[in-house]
Amino acid sequence: MQPSSINTRILNDLQNAYMEVIPVPNIEKKLEGLSRSTHLAVTCSPTKGVDETIELSSHLVDMGFEVTPHIAAKCVTDNSHLNSIIHTLKEKNIKSVFVPGGDRPEPAGDFSNAYQLLVSMKDMNVSDMSIGIAAHPEGHPDIKDEVLINELIKKKDLADYVVTQMCFDANILGDWLIKIKNEGVDLPVWVGLPGVIERGRLLRTSLRIGVGDSLRFLRKKTQVAAEIMKSSIYYPDSLVESISKYDQIDATNLAGYHIYCFNQIEITEKWREEKIANMQ
Repeated sequence: MQPSSINTRILNDLQNAYMEVIPVPNIEKKLEGLSRSTHLAVTCSPTKGVDETIELSSHLVDMGFEVTPHIAAKCVTDNSHLNSIIHTLKEKNIKSVFVPGGDRPEPAGDFSNAYQLLVSMKDMNVSDMSIGIAAHPEGHPDIKDEVLINELIKKKDLADYVVTQMCFDANILGDWLIKIKNEGVDLPVWVGLPGVIERGRLLRTSLRIGVGDSLRFLRKKTQVAAEIMKSSIYYPDSLVESISKYDQIDATNLAGYHIYCFNQIEITEKWREEKIANMQ
């Protein structure tokens, strides 16, 4: 790929990026300085539950943000609870949701995985919502790769897009993107990208919250942890460039980035905006 094409790819993917926000007290104050064109995804804590996610999402909509709440299947108690969630989302005109299985060790109610929740949602008049599902290009510590692919294929017809775990290897990611497309998963994919992560704050956040596939993944991947910990701040520039240089990247369904910023929102958004400005 020519340098100009690589730069165009990087520019487009960063322009189509959005950031993940973890519900913590007073998080709204940290977001006040952001452009209201910023798209935010709101995670679902296994301890605080999905209702806190919906509450924060509603507040962020009132602030003027475009929001994608995470509805973790294991945090939803039953169809009545799910109906209530969807009713609130419709009231707030929220048009996108992400449905992971969730990190609770045991389900809070009737739904033990994302597929079960997706099936129930299909019967609840959500045709005007864009629904995302989770994927794991670099594998899962407790699930075989073949099972992960089969589950993705099983869910694809109930979804509109895919969001991946946090990724660090461009070649593994690129090969996986080609593989799932060949397997018939022809959905746009938002790749999980680590944001600009200040080491001390990352450690404090993970200890305090301890939730999310991204944090769980980070703890299990010693090579990834070493890369982040080798300096005081991690910047994803080289990873973004490596992904854009993957020789078949334009044959994939890479649509943009889901940025895991661990609530280091200001510094990550500053990095993204400056990167975009320097490439235009």
